[in-house]
Amino acid sequence: MSKHKIRIGISHGDINGIGYEVIMKTLMDTRILEMCTPVVYGSPKVAAYHRKALNLNNFNFNNIQNANEADPRRANIINCIDDNIRVELGKSSGIAGEASYMALERAVNDLKAGEIDALVTAPINKDNIQSDKFNFPGHTEFLAQQFETDNYLMLMVSEMMKIGVVTTHIPLSEVSAGITKKAILSKLRIISSSLEQDFSIKKPRIAVLGLNPHAGDGGLLGSEEKEIIMPAIEQAKNEGILALGPYPSDGFFGSGDYVKFDAILAMYHDQGLTPFKLASFDKGVNYTAGLPFIRTSPAHGTAFDIAGEDKASPDSLRQALYLAIDIHKSRELYKEISKNPLKKFEINPNQVDETIDLQSNDGPEI
Repeated sequence: MSKHKIRIGISHGDINGIGYEVIMKTLMDTRILEMCTPVVYGSPKVAAYHRKALNLNNFNFNNIQNANEADPRRANIINCIDDNIRVELGKSSGIAGEASYMALERAVNDLKAGEIDALVTAPINKDNIQSDKFNFPGHTEFLAQQFETDNYLMLMVSEMMKIGVVTTHIPLSEVSAGITKKAILSKLRIISSSLEQDFSIKKPRIAVLGLNPHAGDGGLLGSEEKEIIMPAIEQAKNEGILALGPYPSDGFFGSGDYVKFDAILAMYHDQGLTPFKLASFDKGVNYTAGLPFIRTSPAHGTAFDIAGEDKASPDSLRQALYLAIDIHKSRELYKEISKNPLKKFEINPNQVDETIDLQSNDGPEI
């Protein structure tokens, strides 16, 4: 297993939001540097503006030109934008959108080149970033296109639950058409694989939610459950995936049944993200499963309304950083076991991070 301290890129997001606030508050904890070498893709000038606005006098970035120059004992930053850029706290602007894209582009290029091991993305504004270079609903779809993959999943992660969605950033009127057996199967395969490789969960249990109220009520309130969702679940079981359902989402979350599962597959964005954010808004993480690299992001947005007011909690970005580190370690462990299956009996669970769950549903299995 690789022993080197991983290098994590952090794209600065929208310069007029809370991105720099949560990044700097996270990196002020020097214990972070014991786990990874952070490289922020952004602007030293913009960082200085936010540092002054927030009175964070006890923090400074190490300015570098390239990721391979990163000092493992410092929080590093690479300038990706024009120094003449203007910060307008709390405002959405085309300039801010362009700055978001330029930092993201540089980080992705370094990711492709192997200069960084994982990427954490601070929040962007999905409207002002739109251009001829970025014509996507968000980070997830852009990154999938950059790495030429159609098999990916937005997986929301917290200590309480992991929730993926079949359809993501589409109008509610188009959700039913997007619910197909093929789409559900694809997401179930990704979740199952990710839970094993990225989270070290053996034989994961996955709950599948219904689309309609009361999961269709036997066809009375909709036919998608009987005609699409249930056949997809049966096919998944035939492939060795432990998928169960479909469950009515209101009763499923209201009764607390979600704690019995390793992950949940919701049919559409708000069905999954509403209960997730209700339970884990400050500490939730958005993870893009299925990509050939690790990408995490805080579960919140740009929060223009509190930008520069020292009110933003860094917890979600901190957890995104921790999760990227843990997934990297879990993937390394999975690769090692795959090469030598007998190696798993030599692993000391006390040497594995507490955030990585090595428990199966049948009891401990190392």
